[in-house]
Amino acid sequence: MSFLACRVFDDPTIRHQLIQMEKSELSGGDTLIKVDYSSINYKDALAASGRGKIMKSFPLNAGIDLAGTIETTDNPNFAVGQKVLVNGCGIGESHDGGMAQYASVKGEWLIPLPEQYSCRDAMIIGTAGFTAALAIYRMQQNGQDPEKGPIVVTGASGGVGSFAVNLLSKMGYQTIAITSRESMRNYLMELGASEVTELEKLKLSDKPLAKALYGGAIDNIGGETLSKIIAHTNLWGNIASIGLAQSPKLQAMVFPFILRGVSLLGISSTNCPIGLRSKIWHQFGQELPLPDFDKILSKEIPLEEVSPYFDDLIDRKHFGRLIVNCQ
Repeated sequence: MSFLACRVFDDPTIRHQLIQMEKSELSGGDTLIKVDYSSINYKDALAASGRGKIMKSFPLNAGIDLAGTIETTDNPNFAVGQKVLVNGCGIGESHDGGMAQYASVKGEWLIPLPEQYSCRDAMIIGTAGFTAALAIYRMQQNGQDPEKGPIVVTGASGGVGSFAVNLLSKMGYQTIAITSRESMRNYLMELGASEVTELEKLKLSDKPLAKALYGGAIDNIGGETLSKIIAHTNLWGNIASIGLAQSPKLQAMVFPFILRGVSLLGISSTNCPIGLRSKIWHQFGQELPLPDFDKILSKEIPLEEVSPYFDDLIDRKHFGRLIVNCQ
């Protein structure tokens, strides 16, 4: 039986195509999943559009996230009919991903779907929400608390930023949401932002050790902005570094680290250890509040209609989360 997949080729340029394929053509794995939902992340958009070098081999099905039902498995830890999810672990990069009606994966990558939410909810969270939750977890493990001051969230209207603002506000933190799109003000305020502003209005200093204004940050853009936020961070504050939309360069001085005890924490969701990965996914609705799914969801797209959304996402025509209904 053939099934629909969004498959990426490089013959000779990188492009995606919606095709019918056979289960026998999928990347090897001990567990076959009927995919209910996937999602479109920035990384997926770069891969499928050919505007970024994401995939390590071709052809591959796009999608670094999936949630669905086990159809067959040789893994003794899981059962046929069980609801599961996978994010990262190389799917959509070096192994066929979730933007297809079926996926074959390794059982060691599987997370049992938490009872607090559905497959659809899991993909609204997706890698974006998982990454935001991982950043908050690492910050709190390192002593972050609301008393240290407001948390700056850069790239706030994107997937990671939206979840960061929403989760932090529900946990009692003041959040300063940074966005270059004035049209996102009401959206971010509804998610719980204490303040929504443009980067230029913060008037960040060029000094290597500037006035302490922020308790920490979740940064999605890197570059000069990250360097300046570090300089403005309060005693023992934490900054989670996630993205490089502005620049991969970092030119910070050591003064905030050695004089204020500021910590810069790297957040890598793709290769997060499975034990911690499972812990984070099961924290939603427990140690972490459930996010406002309906507010963060931008659009649900049928698999057969995904093609226009890759360029649209890169060109910032959407906010929050785009999920893909694969069935």
